[in-house]
Order: sequence, then C-alpha cells, then structure tokens
Amino acid sequence: MKTLILHTGGTIGMAVAADGYRPMPGFPDRLRQQLETRASTSQPDYDIVELPPIDSADLRPGHWPVIASTLLDCWETYDGFVILHGTDTMAWSASALSFMLRGTDKPVILTGAQIPLIETDSDALDNVEGALHFASTQPVREVGLYFGHRLLRGNRSRKLATTRFDAFDSPNYPPLAETGNTITLHHERIVSPGEKQFVIPEFDDQAVAILTLHPGISGATVDALTANPRVRGLILQTYGVGNAPQGDRELIAALERATARGIILLNTTQCLIGGVSQETYATGAALARIGVISAGDMTLEAAFAKLHFLLASANDTDSVREGLRQTWCREKS
Repeated sequence: MKTLILHTGGTIGMAVAADGYRPMPGFPDRLRQQLETRASTSQPDYDIVELPPIDSADLRPGHWPVIASTLLDCWETYDGFVILHGTDTMAWSASALSFMLRGTDKPVILTGAQIPLIETDSDALDNVEGALHFASTQPVREVGLYFGHRLLRGNRSRKLATTRFDAFDSPNYPPLAETGNTITLHHERIVSPGEKQFVIPEFDDQAVAILTLHPGISGATVDALTANPRVRGLILQTYGVGNAPQGDRELIAALERATARGIILLNTTQCLIGGVSQETYATGAALARIGVISAGDMTLEAAFAKLHFLLASANDTDSVREGLRQTWCREKS
C-alpha cells in the first residue's frame, strides 16, 4: 500500500515573514522529517508531491482541475491520496473534488492545519497522520475531510471556527469516523464505490455568483450581480427553509429577469442546520413558481461547487437543472 501526499498550500506549510505567514521553502522534506520522528509500525509508505502553493484565500474554481488532474496522473500508482490544503477554502475544494471524482474507488482525504507545521503546538502532524490512516488502512473510498480527530464527508463539511483545532463540522450529516484513544469508523455512513465517472471540466471562475438575502435587499442588487455576462448561475442564501420577501415585487421581478436570461437560480438556506423546503411557506413557493431550484440541505460550498461543475460540463440548461435535483454522492439528504 502506498499513499500520495499532495501539498497544494495553506497554513500547514507556511512560516512567518515580515508581512505575515508565507509559504516556506523545503516543506516536503520538513514534513517527512517530522513524520519520521513519530513513525510507528502502522505508518504507511508515502510520497510527497508539492504543487505551486496556493494561499487558501486565493483559491479559484480554476485551481480545482489542477488538483484533480494531478491525482489522476498518479491514480494507478497509489492506493490512496492525502491533499494538504488551506483551511479557509478546504470545504469548497473537497466538494468540487467529490463531483469531479464521482465513483472513486480510492480514498481522497483533505486536511491541513490551523498552526504551521514548524510552530510549537501545531495541529499539523495529528491531522496528517489521521488523514494518512484513512487514506491507507481504512475502506473510506470517497472524498473526505479529516480535521480535529474527525473524518467528515467532504461535500458535507464546513469550516465553522477561525482558530479552534476542531474547526470543521458536518452540520447535516454525522462524522464518518472519530479518532482518539481508539478509532471508530462508521461503515454504514460511507459511500459504496459506484460507477466511476471522472470528469475534469474547464471552470469559468465567474460563472456562479452568491447573493445573501437581508432585510431591505433590492431588485437592483440582483440586476447588478447578474449584469456580468459570464454569470450563468446564482445561488440565493435565503431565510429559514428557503424564504424570500414575496411582497417585494421589484426583487421577484429581478429574479424573474435573471431566469428569463437563462441564469440558473439555486436556493440555499442561511441556517447552519436543516435545509430548504420551498413548499412550506408562500414566501418559498413564490421562488419555486419562477423556477428557483431547491438545494435541499446542501451546504453553500457543495451547492457552489456542484453548480459550477454542472455549468462547466453539462450540455444544456435542462441538464444543469436536472443534475441539481439529483443526489450524486450523498451531498444532500
């Protein structure tokens, strides 16, 4: 069994510079040295490959194919993969990879750190060792995210804390595994490998926009956000179970203008727990009547990544809409 550790950037591989944290040179060698100091008989054989480091905040959808293509170039050589990634956008990349690597027959586990590897009290080694375990010795054949002693489904994960070591959670789906004094793997929660459907499309970074509803939001805001001709999808972050101010005719008219131009509208909830149910209230039903699609209990990150993927790979609008309604890799209930 051999595992590939793919370093894409992030806090885990940074060091202090005059203007703040920046990528450190020689990170793969430093990581290997520190892992060897904690080596045990259970530590797997691994290689480390480093991509040009991407600061997590600088990540764009256009980076996702680079990561996925690197994995596929090495797919037959390794039995599992660990991706080191910045925490700020890790859940977004985990979601995107789950859609690009549907039906994966090998584990792909993302992890990172809140404190750089080279600093005292870093969480980096614990996270890397945990990710290595699930990428090499456990039957977790899906895209996962390991952080703070828990393995989460990648497309269900969210970063909820800025500095805590247990920064990630999966509000609408329980952890796939927990570690500590013992390792508990919940086999019944893990996706069984299906038909392999690996697709790596060319993403347009500006194809999807996000609009968070707030009291007093205007139709002009919708028009301004969708004026960019490259915007082909708009994610609405609505109230509660998918509610919007139906009494604001200007706002509803602006959303109707967007759908008339072929822009796909996808409804997500601002709430952390639960999902969209547009038929519950008249305010949600008003969105359904103009063609807004419910995202169910998908996270914002998963909804964004899936809409991006569909717009980049589907042949027509109807295919995009149908893909959003389907459940591909347990990204929603």
